[in-house]
Amino acid sequence: VFSTPASMVNAKKTKKATESINSRLGLVMKSGKYLLGYKSTLKSLRKGTAKLVIISSNCPALRKSEIEYYAMLAKTSVHHYSGSNADLGTACGKFYRVSGLSITDPGDSDIIRTLPDAQ
Repeated sequence: VFSTPASMVNAKKTKKATESINSRLGLVMKSGKYLLGYKSTLKSLRKGTAKLVIISSNCPALRKSEIEYYAMLAKTSVHHYSGSNADLGTACGKFYRVSGLSITDPGDSDIIRTLPDAQ
């Protein structure tokens, strides 16, 4: 009659969620259209082409709030990525850090339907 602590179960759940986000991001990188970086994300939000915005956890607060404000005006959903900007860059298959990215066309991925629910 051993039970696992709640924190351990929660850690497994978040790890699984992160892995699913990473796999969906990989699919977007292969089959969809996206813009990496803060400036490009803001441009896509101003144009209204962004369908989903993902922000890393260690993005500066001012930048984060600015992206969230533009997304609110553009009625675009924002996902706060649980990892750092280095983790987000790696999830995108890049060898550099990515603080924010906007997905304009998800391609074969179902990331836009699934991520807003995951928040």
